[in-house]
Amino acid sequence: MANVLVIGSGAREHAIAATMLKSPQVENVYSAPGNPGMKKDNIHIVDIDEMDFPSLVEFAKEHRVDLTFVGPEVPLSKGIVDAFIAARLQVFGPDESAARLESDKTFAKGFMARNNIPTAKFQTFTDFAAAKSYAEELSLPLVVKENGLAAGKGVTIVKAAADLDVTIKMALDKSGEILIEEFLEGEEFSLMLFVGGDKKVIFPISQDHKKIYEGETGPNTGGMGAYSPVPHITQDVLDATVQQIVDPTMAGLAKEDLEFAGVIYIGCMLTKQGPKVIEYNLRLGDPETQVLLPQLKSDFYQMTSDLINRKMPEVQWQSDEFYLGVVISAPGYPTSPKQHIALPEDLPGNVFYAGVTEEDGMLYSSGGRIFTLYNHASTLECAQAKVYAELSRLDLSGFYYRKDIGFRDL
Repeated sequence: MANVLVIGSGAREHAIAATMLKSPQVENVYSAPGNPGMKKDNIHIVDIDEMDFPSLVEFAKEHRVDLTFVGPEVPLSKGIVDAFIAARLQVFGPDESAARLESDKTFAKGFMARNNIPTAKFQTFTDFAAAKSYAEELSLPLVVKENGLAAGKGVTIVKAAADLDVTIKMALDKSGEILIEEFLEGEEFSLMLFVGGDKKVIFPISQDHKKIYEGETGPNTGGMGAYSPVPHITQDVLDATVQQIVDPTMAGLAKEDLEFAGVIYIGCMLTKQGPKVIEYNLRLGDPETQVLLPQLKSDFYQMTSDLINRKMPEVQWQSDEFYLGVVISAPGYPTSPKQHIALPEDLPGNVFYAGVTEEDGMLYSSGGRIFTLYNHASTLECAQAKVYAELSRLDLSGFYYRKDIGFRDL
């Protein structure tokens, strides 16, 4: 029987760990650092920081870990996979070199240009005057992106000329380097795939809800909810995305010696000209993971292991139901979330925990996004109704959540 280590502490990592435990081949799943909500699913919490690579490697050796799955982007960008490979341990995730496709937006845009992958036109700047000059050449709205990792929050859409100077200044102050891009008009969707060298497993299409308020308004967050599949992203759109984006991406990875076993999460925009890449992520999305992995009917551990060994796994997804998840957040998120709010004691089992801490057997909030509650039904409308009915029965008066997840297809 196998032992699995999941690196990370969010609802995404809870979903990964819980899905690993469903495998008949898996005996123990550890999560470092994990969160106390995971213990309800018999996941072992390990008090090691996700950036403490030597201690994580030592733990994996001592506990005979057969597979390590890295959840978050920061340890990936700093070379955690390289550390595990150097210790001859089996690990799922990109090495530091490939992880630049997420951690360095300028590198990612250059990769797209070299490999003829459709994306928004852009330029990179470290100088305010040059950035402003280029921005004034573009028509509004336009997009200002901080280079580097920003937990899904480093993107601003500028709609009014009066906001341009302050947005550019703030982004430069935060990250030192920014990208200014043309604004892509269209429908956003998430395409995730697991890869192992030239082998790929494409996940069902999902759609995240990034903005804090209903109707996709207000500031960006890490994600307030998701649903899958997405009816208006048709098979024709998926086929075009694979042909024009996925296949050239994988060919580019091979050509530039960047192949790995791990996740490619492509943020796509369906424009009038066809699908285009908004950005690459080299890990699973949160909250999309919480509605994707429950759809997997085959063995998650086997699929991941096969791809590490560059084998094409046998994978089976459910095809009859819609899955929808709503993120419960602390009031004040994303700028200044209120801490230490007691969670309801009667939370159901269909919850993946994130920013929680435990005191005297009680769970309290300790972050921005606290948990994701998900459910499924034969129609999207029914799935949405089930989730919101469950939420309405809980005392969540101290928390905040959006009431319209799934609205684009309803």
